Amino acid sequence: MVPIAFAFLLALLAWVLVAGAYLRDRYPVVFWYLTGYPVTALRVVRTWRKVAQLNDLAVSPRPARGLLGNLVVKGDSLQAIAPRISFPRATRTGLSVVVRLHPGQTPAPFIQAADALAHAWRVHAVRVTSPERGRAFLLATAADPLRRPGLAHAPAVLLSALVGILESGGAWVMNLRQVPHWLIVGATQSGKSTLMARLIVQLAPQPVALIGIDCKGGMELGLFESRLSGLATSRREAVAVLGSLVEEMALRMEICRMEGVRSIWDLPDKTRPVPVVVLVDELAELYLTDGTRDGKAEAEKCSTLLLRIAQLGATLGLHLVLAGQRVGSDLGPGATALRAQLSGRICHRVNDPGTAEMVLGDLNKDAVTVAQSITTAEQGVAVCTSSQGGWGRARSHLTTIDDARKAAGSHAHLTPELLRVRRALLLAGTAGGEGA
Repeated sequence: MVPIAFAFLLALLAWVLVAGAYLRDRYPVVFWYLTGYPVTALRVVRTWRKVAQLNDLAVSPRPARGLLGNLVVKGDSLQAIAPRISFPRATRTGLSVVVRLHPGQTPAPFIQAADALAHAWRVHAVRVTSPERGRAFLLATAADPLRRPGLAHAPAVLLSALVGILESGGAWVMNLRQVPHWLIVGATQSGKSTLMARLIVQLAPQPVALIGIDCKGGMELGLFESRLSGLATSRREAVAVLGSLVEEMALRMEICRMEGVRSIWDLPDKTRPVPVVVLVDELAELYLTDGTRDGKAEAEKCSTLLLRIAQLGATLGLHLVLAGQRVGSDLGPGATALRAQLSGRICHRVNDPGTAEMVLGDLNKDAVTVAQSITTAEQGVAVCTSSQGGWGRARSHLTTIDDARKAAGSHAHLTPELLRVRRALLLAGTAGGEGA
């Protein structure tokens, strides 16, 4: 009987291992709830007091100073008490813990101890937030969701694009109504082109006008020309297109003034002008000059027009998505001024620290460090800002150029006709031909 029972236990153990591997691969969320969460939750409860004491998160009820006769004696605090925590609550990607801070405590030491907490609890990462005074929220991510990015769900909203997944496991959404202008940087093979392709796929079915500016002769954005209301393939044409959009912006201002509203979104649907999204590939090409006076004047004009659209276009339905491999202060004060108007930032792997600093440095120094740690193997991974003002790591959904080209072709009939833009392109082409 003993050998039979032993064989049965071995068979049962093997079955459990096989079933566990199957669940982990096919249903990772179910596997986490059944196995990972209970073990990690017990580890959090068991190690909390020790981890808090080792990382200066515990507070002594007794003062560190005392009187000994007429002398003031200062020493280390005794009987440090760790702040109380709630029982870990399971999430789809990890667990969350609420810490009730002692009087006088701030979330700062918890933020500094985030890596130590992740090591003690054997999780991928711990993020610390404090949306409520007197409490700190610790969100632990069990594993890196960016290694196997699925596509989360998000409601379909005008001018909103579901582009990938956040490190927290939530949907990565570029909502141009909430964040009207975006700056995207990334080196070759970092995932920048994939993100732009995904953006085309998401915006093509929507009632919006897409304008392309690609000073590399249209090699990139020209693939989606069937869905573009205009495509500028040189800086001369870019100046013409941007100038026509500034004229369009002035007309929309007049319409809003006559209707007594402050935004085109306050206008009735039937009279509201079509939203316009300007997609720029290789932003630096608009700022670099050949040293000639005409080249400098053209670059300055382009810089001024972009800045005007960034400053005034949000409420008038004009939005910018600017992409490039490198963005630095050496492009001039115009690029720096434009950056201040682009509240949406996405930084993939970059070749120089100056670009990461230019994109994220004015927001958070830690974000710059995290962006510089992205490796060549992490294609599509980026550090991005959120509509709430924070930042985090994210990964775009794999979208090929062919996918974007098919989406552009299948929705070509939705392309709005912008007469000002078309006229400007024709005039720029004529002037360019005469100049040649």
